[in-house]
Amino acid sequence: MTEGDGMPSDDRRPPEIFTDFDRSTWASLRDAATLDVTSEELGALISFTDALSLEEVRDVYLPLTRLLNLYVAATQSLHRATDDFLGRRTRKVPFVIGMAGSVAVGKSTTARLLQLLLARWPDHPRVDLVTTDGFLHPTAELEARGLLGRKGFPESYDVRRLIRFLADVKAGCPVVQAPVYSHLSYDIVPEEYQEVRSPDILIFEGLNVLQPPTPRDLDASRPVASDYFDFSIYVDASAEDNERWYVERFLAFRRTVFADERSYFRRYAELSEAEAVETARTIWATINQPNLEDNIEPTRERAHLVIEKGADHHVTGLRLRKL
Repeated sequence: MTEGDGMPSDDRRPPEIFTDFDRSTWASLRDAATLDVTSEELGALISFTDALSLEEVRDVYLPLTRLLNLYVAATQSLHRATDDFLGRRTRKVPFVIGMAGSVAVGKSTTARLLQLLLARWPDHPRVDLVTTDGFLHPTAELEARGLLGRKGFPESYDVRRLIRFLADVKAGCPVVQAPVYSHLSYDIVPEEYQEVRSPDILIFEGLNVLQPPTPRDLDASRPVASDYFDFSIYVDASAEDNERWYVERFLAFRRTVFADERSYFRRYAELSEAEAVETARTIWATINQPNLEDNIEPTRERAHLVIEKGADHHVTGLRLRKL
């Protein structure tokens, strides 16, 4: 096409901001990093319908931890340079990794695996993992605001508390508390907290952690979660695969978590298989799919790394943001 065809010429197209890797090319970048995880450890990390193998750990996640190890070292050097310039004693500043992606895409499994692998590098043995679930408003408050059906949407979180948590972590506070969420009760656990004590690395995982300020914000200059990230990851898959995985996970929950008498979703345990499938598809279509399309997926291009998954949950490729 030429400019006269009504299409922009090549020199007017936005530059490609990612470098694409197929799995084999990415695997070659692990260098001397060795596999240090057993099948038993791997099995303990996997959430319900996720799929993960030792081969995938070697091909995908060892190169990633090598890259992150290099990033951590470079960031620490930058902090030391700044402290030298200011003439102050070098302080420990945790390296924060943000991880985003759809419901049921496998974020939790990926986050736990990275926590395990990164902690085995000698330069940063203390790695903490915090999810954004604890920063949801309590169920009673969501009900009062008419937001219970939008749980997981940006407006369902206590953003001010979430930002304060990240700011305190990056400020080097010795102890920072994160609220605890129970998937059994579907609510915040009163007076229970996860303590974060100056980790070398913090992995912060959740649906909307890469959200920019929105047009609804009165002050577009206010900080957002990603302002505190040193590196961010988006776990990606097709909408069709995400929906299928969500339905499979719902059926797995029906046989396990939902069957618990204390479960908020105890009523779903009594559904027939066909009824459960229909219920899961309805929940996906009315809640999870709109949240994915309107809020989560549009943040994908803001990540430093996009991990692309195929229909069998295994990684097919990666996209690394150019510096």
